[in-house]
Amino acid sequence: MDKVPEPHTGWTFLTNHARVLAAIAENPDVRIRNIAAHCRLTERAVQKIISELERDGHLSHSREGRTNIYRIEPGKLLRHPAEAGLPVASLLALLLRDEADRADATARLRAAQPRVPADDA
Repeated sequence: MDKVPEPHTGWTFLTNHARVLAAIAENPDVRIRNIAAHCRLTERAVQKIISELERDGHLSHSREGRTNIYRIEPGKLLRHPAEAGLPVASLLALLLRDEADRADATARLRAAQPRVPADDA
């Protein structure tokens, strides 16, 4: 059995709910065990998050044999007043860029960072 990685300490930019939703968006038939490992959560925590997302209408699932197939409601609006009017699809579009786009964005960020000459350090 895979061991759940150590949890991250300190604050982060994304909530666990956003991470779980993004993992499901990447693979609608992903197993809870895999979501937990990817998000560094317990399986129980992932189950609770999925229940909350389903209860609030952001997510639903159906069964195919022993597998859950999840369906995200992309038009459902984000909950916080600061994001009023933004659909879930907008959040997922930011989180689900492919690896090539991520590498390109990382390279652009690195190129934009000012360099401190070794003499000034």
